[in-house]
Amino acid sequence: MPQDYRATADALSRLTPAQYRVTQDDGTEPPFRNEYWDHHEPGIYVDVVSGQPLFSSTDKYDSGTGWPSFTRPLSPDAVTERTDGMLWMKRTEVRSAGADSHLGHVFDDGPRDAGGQRYCMNSAALRFVPAAQLEEQGYGEYRELFPSIPNDASTSSATNKENAS
Repeated sequence: MPQDYRATADALSRLTPAQYRVTQDDGTEPPFRNEYWDHHEPGIYVDVVSGQPLFSSTDKYDSGTGWPSFTRPLSPDAVTERTDGMLWMKRTEVRSAGADSHLGHVFDDGPRDAGGQRYCMNSAALRFVPAAQLEEQGYGEYRELFPSIPNDASTSSATNKENAS
């Protein structure tokens, strides 16, 4: 049964002012002054509103723009795209498919060898889930993306067995 990733009043009430401005009012946070622009830990990024899995650190790269950038979403149906003409040019806005959260924009100037896309996202729209915590946070299906990362649950269970001996 698919997970329901719609926005709820409770989820929206837990957002910080910056998260609300970005995800609900189509805002943009400043470059180089946001949580994930220079973040390199293995894991996935989920919608801060709904928890919907969106991007993987395996597809993240340094675009030099000051925002977290990815070559693709975890799955094509995780995001929706629409034309955004709010500034001086037409851009393609990226939103989460479930909660309809504004995430950022996609551009055609990404790495050519990875498809040429740059999904330029706002950190305030994302929550990071470390690879070692995927199972415990309900995202176990994405563990296969990080085969060399130990699982916190298996690490702590092995430690508990050693301590019991």
